[in-house]
Amino acid sequence: MSYSVGQVAAVAKVTVRTLHHYDEIGLLVPGGRSHAGHRRYDDADLDRLQQIRFYRELGFQLDEIATLLDDPAADPREHLRRQHGLLTERITQLQEMAAAVETAMEARRMGINLTPEEKFEVFGDFDPDQHEEEVERRWGDTEAYAESRRRTAAYTKDDWKRINDSMDALHARMADLLDAGRPAASDEAMDVAEAHRLLIRDSYYDCSHEMHTCLGAMYVDDPRFTATYEAIRPGLAVYLRDAIAANAARHA
Repeated sequence: MSYSVGQVAAVAKVTVRTLHHYDEIGLLVPGGRSHAGHRRYDDADLDRLQQIRFYRELGFQLDEIATLLDDPAADPREHLRRQHGLLTERITQLQEMAAAVETAMEARRMGINLTPEEKFEVFGDFDPDQHEEEVERRWGDTEAYAESRRRTAAYTKDDWKRINDSMDALHARMADLLDAGRPAASDEAMDVAEAHRLLIRDSYYDCSHEMHTCLGAMYVDDPRFTATYEAIRPGLAVYLRDAIAANAARHA
């Protein structure tokens, strides 16, 4: 079976112009031509296009991709091993970025006192100052907000890193429980939820179980928080919310 350039473009979600360019530079030369001279792609061409798109998503240049795909010493299993390694590395990077975003959002809500250089070292590319207006609008008149700003005003870069590392560890423990199929209302999950609440209490403000439940709901209701937890482990936002709720009920 062969496919027209339009069919391939639609299936692969690339433009016809892109396919023409790949043909012109020899990166993806269609396996055949119609009687009218139109490009026709076979299954092997589609497999190669899939490889091209994968490496492009990871930031490889077209000439680098050509070198990788045309390496006579490489076989399909080698490509799979390389892709698995690259994906694992990207997942780790995204998880670190997601954790930094969550910490930055929480820190902005609490108030921070770091230099621009220290903010970048702790929070990465995410700029918490961009959310200052929203933070003050949502929580500026609460006692918890005032308390957290008083307490965190003296926090150093190392303090924020310590909090960040502790939160990362809790998220990892909760994700492991999710992977293991433990119910959100299990003792293990509720214990992690309680540790999560205590970390907030010890680092920012007196977080009651009722307030913690509201935070858990926000992790699901606010797409930004949801995306943060989903980047760590799919389903983690809902799982954490439910574990927090179960823990609050346990302590009622």
